[in-house]
This record gives sequence, C-alpha cells and structure tokens, in this order.
Amino acid sequence: MSSQVTKTTEELVLPILEKKNLELVDIEYVKEGKNRFLRVYIDKNGGVDISECGEVSEELSEKLDETDPISEAYFLEVSSPGVERPLKSKEDFEKHINSNIYVKLYEPVDGEKSYEGVLKRFVDDVLTIEYKVKTRKLTVEIPYSKIAKARLAVTF
Repeated sequence: MSSQVTKTTEELVLPILEKKNLELVDIEYVKEGKNRFLRVYIDKNGGVDISECGEVSEELSEKLDETDPISEAYFLEVSSPGVERPLKSKEDFEKHINSNIYVKLYEPVDGEKSYEGVLKRFVDDVLTIEYKVKTRKLTVEIPYSKIAKARLAVTF
C-alpha cells in the first residue's frame, strides 16, 4: 500500500511543483508509533523557504482530499530535504559533481561498504569519489548499481 500511496502522491504533486519551478526530492509514507505520515520533500537551487512549503502543502492537501488515496488518518508534511539531502537518481549525482557525498553500498568496493568524499565524476553509471585516509587523497570507482543509499554530506 505504501508504494501505491507514494506513486499517487507523486502524480498529484508533480504538476504543482512544475508550475512553481520546484523539484521533487522524495516522498515517504511511514508509520511512526500510532501515527502515519506522508512526507514530501521539495527543493530548488538555493533551497526552499517555509512559504513555498506551505503553498505546496495547501495545494497538495486539496488534491489528496479530492482523490482520497489514503483510507486512514495521516499527517501531511511538506519540507526541504535539508543540507544532507538524499541523492535518489542518476540526475542527482550528475547535478552534484564536486559536492561532498556519503554513499552506503550493498556490497564492499575495495574492502569498504561506505565512503564519504568529493564526487569527482559520474560517467557510464560509475561514480568516482575522492576521499581522504589521514593525509592521503585516494579515489574509488563505484558502480551505480552497488549504491544502497547516498546523500550530500556536510563537512566542517
């Protein structure tokens, strides 16, 4: 049911985001405790502000009320994905060349199941990440198919 809810929500929210020049980052339909949450994460270059989230929430809420795809009570949340936004698609990786990222892998590459470093290239479905081990800079090539999760990573 969760995948059907997210699919229907995506169909409803994409036209709203398109007319506002916003990007859909992710949709989650989850149960936390006794409550269910439908979370829609949106973004644009420079980030989104609270008024944009509010406008999208109002319009999406109306569409969800009209189509009524969720039979149980839930909370709708529309927000920014934050500075450590997930990277969900190949396009996300292409847009974030030279950004610091964190990737978790399904299986080890060069003996490791996770890497954090600068995404240097994304060519032919292979990421090249430059990372540090103490003072040495190393690179690793990771096939896109081996990525379980990825996100932007903040460095201090």
